[in-house]
Amino acid sequence: KEYHKCEICDKCFTGNQALIRHERIHTGEKPFECEICSTAFARPGHLVSHMRTHSGEKPFVCRICNKSFTESSNHVNHMRTHTGEKPFDCKICNKTFSVSSSLVKHMRSHTGEKPYKCTICRKSFSDSSGLVIHMRTHTGEKPYNCKVCSKSFSTSGNLVGHMRTHTGEKPYNCKICNTSFTVS
Repeated sequence: KEYHKCEICDKCFTGNQALIRHERIHTGEKPFECEICSTAFARPGHLVSHMRTHSGEKPFVCRICNKSFTESSNHVNHMRTHTGEKPFDCKICNKTFSVSSSLVKHMRSHTGEKPYKCTICRKSFSDSSGLVIHMRTHTGEKPYNCKVCSKSFSTSGNLVGHMRTHTGEKPYNCKICNTSFTVS
């Protein structure tokens, strides 16, 4: 077999086409462009998946609950909600996860890695959602609106807690006296 080696990271490939696709990681080249919205992709398969956002096509259907998906990988991950399968395990604490990205995020709790940095105050976060929520402290954005009184909140959790002021729900009980509370 003939091997083709990436000049940048030394990774080897059995075919020249595989090397060309890989090198796009380093060059940022995205030759496959959507004719509808001009979004570009490095791989033709990614463009095919993207086109489903325009057509609404969801060819991967769960045989248990009939939920449908645009991509096979999302369907596979969804099926684990039914089977309970968690094939990705932490070698440090043995916690298991149904998707690999959850394991990657979890590993940061062991390493302390915080790769998402605020460009304004330089505060760091272990996941992108933490940074998104933090950025709202700078922008003042409050995208979660109460449909009852029109108050706005920066996180969905704050809206959920606020809604209890309208519903009167008190889901947290004291184990000693059984008094109910709206927050834990």
